[in-house]
Amino acid sequence: MANIYDSAYDLEKAIRESDEFQGLKQAYETVMADESAKNMFENFRTTQINLQEKQMQGQEISEEEVEQAKQVVELVQQHPDISKLMEEEQRLNVLINDVSKIITKPLEELYGSPEEQ
Repeated sequence: MANIYDSAYDLEKAIRESDEFQGLKQAYETVMADESAKNMFENFRTTQINLQEKQMQGQEISEEEVEQAKQVVELVQQHPDISKLMEEEQRLNVLINDVSKIITKPLEELYGSPEEQ
């Protein structure tokens, strides 16, 4: 039987070479090359991370913070390069989720899926 770590590294290489990852990488480089888009994207990521940290710590997120986050999201979605980056990120996430389902299939078969319990 093949070493499982070798298979994992083969999978990593396949993901790096995939159209989904290459599209994401190209979109990311386009955004980072434009100072205005880069700043807008970094502001979006900072806002996203701050809200996630508050949620994970069980802290209340104020209406003001929610409204500010919505404005940041609307702003970045209007920028064509950032919008493209977000689309490419979603494509890669679908691929990774599909791979995750395949990898965890033995556990699901052993324990059953949550829907079955």
